[in-house]
Amino acid sequence: MRKIVTIIGIVLLVVILYLVSPLLVGNGQVKYYADIEDHYKYGSIGSEPTNGIPYWIWKAMPVVFADKLPGKGYESLGFLSEEGHDLPIGFSKRKVSGIDRVGLNCAVCHVGTVRDSDDSPAQIVLAMPSNNLYLRDYIKFISEAAVDPRFSAPEMMPYINEMGSHLNPLQKLIYRYIAIPRTRDALIRQGNLLSFLNEQPDWGPGRVDTFSPYKAIQFNFPMDKLEESELIGTADYPPIWHQKPREGLQLHWDGNNKSVDERNLSAALGAGVTPTTVDRKGIKRVADWLWDFPPPEYPYEIDNELAVTGKSLFESNCAKCHAFNGESVGTVSNIDEIGTDRHRLDSYTYELMSNQNTLFAGFPERFKSFRKTNGYANMPLDGVWLRAPYLHNGSVPTLRDLLESPEKRPAIFYRGNDVIDRDKLGFVSSEEEAHGKTFFKYDTSQPGNSNEGHLYGTDLSPDEKDALVEYMKKL
Repeated sequence: MRKIVTIIGIVLLVVILYLVSPLLVGNGQVKYYADIEDHYKYGSIGSEPTNGIPYWIWKAMPVVFADKLPGKGYESLGFLSEEGHDLPIGFSKRKVSGIDRVGLNCAVCHVGTVRDSDDSPAQIVLAMPSNNLYLRDYIKFISEAAVDPRFSAPEMMPYINEMGSHLNPLQKLIYRYIAIPRTRDALIRQGNLLSFLNEQPDWGPGRVDTFSPYKAIQFNFPMDKLEESELIGTADYPPIWHQKPREGLQLHWDGNNKSVDERNLSAALGAGVTPTTVDRKGIKRVADWLWDFPPPEYPYEIDNELAVTGKSLFESNCAKCHAFNGESVGTVSNIDEIGTDRHRLDSYTYELMSNQNTLFAGFPERFKSFRKTNGYANMPLDGVWLRAPYLHNGSVPTLRDLLESPEKRPAIFYRGNDVIDRDKLGFVSSEEEAHGKTFFKYDTSQPGNSNEGHLYGTDLSPDEKDALVEYMKKL
């Protein structure tokens, strides 16, 4: 009898270990990729523990809710995928409380693509603005999916099982009774907090309202009671290469912070980390790599004779504000002087600044450098050929267009094409459709989208403008 009891005990122990071990093995461990570029694209910054979505739920959502997407899968929202990886660039995975969770990292907003022509393959470029990404539409997708009756265990579990999850019985119970209901509730709460985004003009690809969601998610501002001027702050993603010479410059479009480290942590909070979950080691590894990581050189033919003329024009018209050694680079130009759309500037308020400087309280990284400014920062222009469209809100499609007076700039153009416009320097913006994609119609009459201001260089002759653009291909 004792032998039988012992055998039963051993069998039960084996069964328990079989059920429990997947929940324990690797729990909390973080994958550090040997290759820094892979780590940048897929490594964790700590967004999964608090704001991550369980992996198999995230994988099933574009299948269950395919009718809420503009095309097939997450790629239809502009996320970039590479062969051999089960997540798009900009997504990381770690096991939290026994469940693999998916979170965002820096690369989701700072990896883009470029094409030589319509029929050439897209080349992935690290640290450039994510010119493909429809982030607003991703937020809308996961928010609308959460309130759909199909976001339930009976609807989702069959898809999860069919997708090769190989969950054991205990894991299936956890997904059915804990993971799916809690994820649904969390996404509904987030969707309610961000419902004010539904009143904004569409962002389109390559743009984000960075700080307005802070007000709702981090600080619980009463968004329905704020002035309209505080609710639209949509701007282009910036590049994040070559950070060393940017230390001490006024960063963000409105120059509201001079600390690269603080700017990095602020961006990480926007991606879903918290002061207690932030992966300091992972962020530092990426930051150290980006410190000296250069932008790619312009790969196409340059008319060097014309560029010589353009260089002198750049030095006399642009270098003061936009060369690394310019006396005004990294400082803020008053909005009355520069005259560009002021929505992004006005959306960042003294109230938000005061609250931001309480973040990371009790930690060595306590924020202290955020300031309210009265204009937009003069940015260095390294790698400018990959930073179109131009101005802080991406309202001017090419550099050549920027050198025209506002009434001559395109009032409507299309964003999302990654084919280089070698003549005007930017991306092709006149086509509504190409290489199997329909692009986003950008209307400069919409709030926050104005292409007014920045009149510098508009009085040059056409030949001088062409020469200046030719030289800027070298930056």
